[in-house]
Amino acid sequence: MQQRCASTAKNLCRKILQVQPQAAVRATAPPLCDIFINHRGSDTKRTIAGLLHDHLFRLGLRPFLDSMNMKPGDKLFGKIDPAIRRCRLGVAIFSPNYCDSYFCLHELALLMESKKRVIPIFCDVKPSQLQVVDYGTRSAEELKRFSWALGEAKHTVGLPFDTLEGDWSAFLNKATDAVIKNLLELEAENSSKKTTYIVQGHQQK
Repeated sequence: MQQRCASTAKNLCRKILQVQPQAAVRATAPPLCDIFINHRGSDTKRTIAGLLHDHLFRLGLRPFLDSMNMKPGDKLFGKIDPAIRRCRLGVAIFSPNYCDSYFCLHELALLMESKKRVIPIFCDVKPSQLQVVDYGTRSAEELKRFSWALGEAKHTVGLPFDTLEGDWSAFLNKATDAVIKNLLELEAENSSKKTTYIVQGHQQK
C-alpha cells in the first residue's frame, strides 16, 4: 500500500514538473516556492514540518520552510511575506501551541488574505481546540484578523494526525499526495482562466 502511494506521488509530481517551466515563462512574477509550510517550530519543525519538507524536496518540488530556506541575517518578514505572496499552495500544520505564536497566525492570515489554497494538518489537536487568545499584547485589529484566518482554516477539509499512534510513513505519503493533487488542480484552473481570457480577447477584436 505504501509503495503504491509513493508511486502515485512520484507520477503526479512528474506532471507538476512538466508544467512548471511553461508557467514560469507566462508568469510576470514566478513563484518563489511551490508550497509554503506554515507551522509552530517548537512543536513540529523536527517532526511533521521537517519530514514533509524533505519528502516534497526529494520529489523535485520547492517547499519553503524557514529553517531550510533562510540564513542568519535574513529579515523574517522580508523573506517570509514574499514567499507567501508568491507561493502556489499553503500547508498549515496546526499543533497544540500553534495559536500562541504571533508569527504562525500572521503567516496564516497572509495566506488567506492572498487567497492561497491552504491544506490544514491537525497535528495532535482538533479544529475545535484552536482559538486566538487575547494576552493583552495584540491589537483588536490583529485579533480580528487572526480569528478570521483561523476560522477559514478550521472550516477547510484537512488531514488529522496523532503523532503517538499514527503511521508516519502512510501519513507523509497521504499529505504528499494531497499537496501534489492540489497543485495540479491549481495549474488546471490557471490554464482554464488564461484560455478564457484569450478567447474573450479575440472576441472583443
